[in-house]
Amino acid sequence: MRRLVSKARVGRLATIDPDGRPNVVPFVYAVEGDLLFSAVDRKPKTSERLRRLENIRARPDVTVLVDRYDEDWDRIWWVRLRGRARVAEGGLERDGAVGMLAEKYPQYRAEPPRGPAILVDISEWKGWAPIQ
Repeated sequence: MRRLVSKARVGRLATIDPDGRPNVVPFVYAVEGDLLFSAVDRKPKTSERLRRLENIRARPDVTVLVDRYDEDWDRIWWVRLRGRARVAEGGLERDGAVGMLAEKYPQYRAEPPRGPAILVDISEWKGWAPIQ
């Protein structure tokens, strides 16, 4: 599971909004051990106040889904990570997250994220893949 998650390019981050509804967004990330990193980058956003950040600050329990679909169903898999997230506005945690992301994504080497980082302490790894 760890190998699949570390090599995958995109996941989905689920947070909980103030009304208890799930909020799911695609996102890029890096993972080291049981810590997942993401950051708010320069891609256009509809607002400076991102719902995912507000949700994490209010209710830090999150779920991340990373998966692969293929028409050949012998090649599909999914991994679900659960944990507690926090928002790092600056400092060493944020800088470390940006560094991890830049190692994985060349786009971030050219234009490092300027926004806050999201760090998730992973407490549960669950997954499925066809038996090979």
